[in-house]
Amino acid sequence: MSFEILGTGSYVPERVVTNDELSNYVETSDEWIVKRVGIRERRVCTSETTADLGYLAAKNALENSNTAPEDLDLILAATVSGDSVSPSLACMIQKKLGATCPAYDVNAACSAFLFLLETAAGYFARKKVKKVLVVGAERMSRIVDWEDRSTCVIFGDGAGAAVLGEGEGYLSSKLFSDGGDDVICIPTPGGKSPFYQGEETVPYVMMKGQETFKFAVGAMCRDVLEVMEDAGISKEELAYIIPHQANQRILDFAGKRLGIPMEKIFMNIDRLGNTSSASIPIAIDELNRNGQLKKGDLVVLTAFGGGLSSAACVIRW
Repeated sequence: MSFEILGTGSYVPERVVTNDELSNYVETSDEWIVKRVGIRERRVCTSETTADLGYLAAKNALENSNTAPEDLDLILAATVSGDSVSPSLACMIQKKLGATCPAYDVNAACSAFLFLLETAAGYFARKKVKKVLVVGAERMSRIVDWEDRSTCVIFGDGAGAAVLGEGEGYLSSKLFSDGGDDVICIPTPGGKSPFYQGEETVPYVMMKGQETFKFAVGAMCRDVLEVMEDAGISKEELAYIIPHQANQRILDFAGKRLGIPMEKIFMNIDRLGNTSSASIPIAIDELNRNGQLKKGDLVVLTAFGGGLSSAACVIRW
């Protein structure tokens, strides 16, 4: 027993920030950003919290799956930009929904939504749950340095969610971690301990672009081929690859290396930017609500990010 996706939901803030508007705050231009990462605009919170984003995406997923909050057996959430260390994002979403089931977070940066799916699969395999809510929500605008053009132009805010139920739609999966903070790091505040003699930190995203690019392309190609082989499916059978929306150039390079037509690789990064753990569930919801996913379609999800981490899975819709 694994699971199937019963319904999806997403939410992005109303505030749109274009590349031209960003050029008023940092030395950049629309041409520079589009050429390097493929982003033209992103959504940014003005009053919403991360928990607000997650709750609204979750509410939409519950409605799409005809599921009541009291029917949930578990809530799993992912974020690197939560409103607090404790309570967790999952617990905050639980309270807003009025659910009573266990709720906790899984932290695997941009790969985390796929880590949530693998975690949920274990509960289904042990017959401990019948319905699980999984949510990725990010307010990345809170944790980027708006004076650093190499990072602030990349990220956006948003949330995506899915309700999982009993079924056989989760066909294969792979998780990967290579621990270290030398390529991607989001430090926490240094604190005020009078006894601490270590280095002071600032709580902003720090990323080495070239190293991230190389890791992402390599991880995506390796993981996608491995899960497809494990599931026994060919490239021709795929309906879509739904990747983490990190950088259009990463997706272009990986698609060419995999030999998969670009029309099968879903992208919305031009409109939403990199929403970290929220990017894949937002993309799934967009495809679902547009009627682009048909029952029985084979879909590969693939992600990569801080940790370093990567993940991929094959789902039958």
